[in-house]
Amino acid sequence: MQFRYIILVFFFFTTILFAQKTEYNSLNISDSLKENANAVVRLNQIDITISSQRNMNIKTKRVVTVLNEKGLGAIQASEYYSKTASIKSIEAVVYDVLGNEIKKIKRKDFRDQSAVSGSTLFSDDRIIYLNYTPIQYPFTVIFESELETSNTAFIPQWYPVADYFVSIEKSILNVSYPPDLGFKKMESNFYNFKIKKTIDTPSQLSYTAANIPAQKEEDYSPSFNSIFPKVMMGLELFHLENVDGTAKTWEAFGKWYSDKILTGTTELPEETKAKMKALVGDEKDPIKKAKLIYDYVQKKSRYVNISIGIGGWKPMLAGDVDRLGYGDCKALTNYTKALLNAVDVPSYNTILYGNPRKKDIEKDFVSMQGNHMILSIPNGDNYVWLECTSQDTPFGYQGTFTDDRNVLIMKPSGGEIVHTKIYEDKGNTQVSKGNYTIAENGDFSGKISIVSEGSQYNRKADVENMQPTDKELHYKEYWDNINNLKLEKITFTNDKEKIRFTENAGINAINYGSISANKMMFVLNAYNQFSGNIKRIRNRINPLEIQRGFVDTDEIEVKLPVGFNIEFLPAGFELDSKFGAYKTEIVKKDASNLIYKRTLFIKKGIYSNKEYDEYRLFIEQISRNDNAKIILTKNI
Repeated sequence: MQFRYIILVFFFFTTILFAQKTEYNSLNISDSLKENANAVVRLNQIDITISSQRNMNIKTKRVVTVLNEKGLGAIQASEYYSKTASIKSIEAVVYDVLGNEIKKIKRKDFRDQSAVSGSTLFSDDRIIYLNYTPIQYPFTVIFESELETSNTAFIPQWYPVADYFVSIEKSILNVSYPPDLGFKKMESNFYNFKIKKTIDTPSQLSYTAANIPAQKEEDYSPSFNSIFPKVMMGLELFHLENVDGTAKTWEAFGKWYSDKILTGTTELPEETKAKMKALVGDEKDPIKKAKLIYDYVQKKSRYVNISIGIGGWKPMLAGDVDRLGYGDCKALTNYTKALLNAVDVPSYNTILYGNPRKKDIEKDFVSMQGNHMILSIPNGDNYVWLECTSQDTPFGYQGTFTDDRNVLIMKPSGGEIVHTKIYEDKGNTQVSKGNYTIAENGDFSGKISIVSEGSQYNRKADVENMQPTDKELHYKEYWDNINNLKLEKITFTNDKEKIRFTENAGINAINYGSISANKMMFVLNAYNQFSGNIKRIRNRINPLEIQRGFVDTDEIEVKLPVGFNIEFLPAGFELDSKFGAYKTEIVKKDASNLIYKRTLFIKKGIYSNKEYDEYRLFIEQISRNDNAKIILTKNI
């Protein structure tokens, strides 16, 4: 009996040990990797096997210990698939803090849905993902998948550090490929990171990164992509959308794209062509014709979101967009191009990275890049750029989503890298003119007109289309320095010809002036306080980047309450710096009327990490002077 008991105990403990992954015990993680971390990547191994121009296999094993709720995004247990990319296997196992197995998740337990909502045309593009709700922290997920695809145009980029506040215990990349396909790579930002290239031969490439602490996010840093390590990879001879392609030069790549991918996609019904010709009438100027066509597209079509990485680079047929009235960026761009063709206006599909954070196409690395498509129309030595997904954007206006970056224009003669429009600092203006009156009890009433141009137009124009409650919330946040704010009538003028947005608002507020005994005090700059709260960052690592500069100019008439005298009036202030300039002037017209004048100029630029404190002090001085108060004394 005793012997039998020993066997049972032995069996019990060996079963527990078998279900345990002791190497993934969360308690074993070093303190240095837990510091500043919401999650720890214990292992991220990607094995890419390119067996031919038309076949690529990608195996992923990702082991992530999630320390708290903010770290859930680091799991990244998902795969996209389509007609040209099939998931061979996918599974996950969840372990508790000690490495005991909690749950095994097979493919049937993953969520599987269309990669694009709101459209049935793209139902072949799907995503399968893990949707796990933890019962405790920390826990560990082991995710494994295998994907096979005929598209060798998009070789996954390797990011050993993929996010802030996530540390890396080990990250491995292994790539094998036939030497005759012209495999190429570009390494970026390896300095200061523990990355080793373990193999680099004509048919194999391997990297290992180990023990990288979690990176803290620092305000005003350059984009993640430009400061953290990555490896871009590509083939000179690749396959996409059932077509063999070449990417030896941008010219050859662009010609292939025009000849093989775009050919046959711009056909339109004869009725539509005739309609476009009637629309432009006798107009000869190609830009004026394009403006009429663009307006037609904006009124007729709507955008559905399908990123280039999912939906491929081959756009919907222009005839389908004409019939259905919707499409993604590629479809709407190509449709606009087809309509322009009908009235003899040349235009080119243009690939770029669309994002308010500027990101260039890497001009020295010929490969499939970008996540967005716009249209370019030649105009002398320059181009007019059209954002075809928007129903509101003015003709030729880029705003902050596609401005000031390298893009790839696809001409029939070949590809060409071109830089999009730069909105210069001094053209990004906001001009405010208005007035306000302070009553004897401290109440505020005033009117303000704000005119925005350049990149500041982009920031303001959307307000016009907000719902009333969202609009009110917007202005209460914009004027959060005015307590008890009450908005009166607000009107807008959106001049799309001059690309100028005007806001006219009436404002009331009780107790803006603070009264104590026989004195009243209030901030003179009521309408445009710069609340740039710059954090103090010790031992800052990253450079400081100001992506876009601007100029704000304010002129406000202030009527003081009857029966009060000025006891203290702030002096004018002037500040000049490498980061910009600031100036205030207060003109006393008479005993009851002042004019407050203010100019703020911020320059765009990249500065060293050591200059961050200097910038912080520059902004603090501006903020302090924007908050300068006048003191009044009541006549007795």
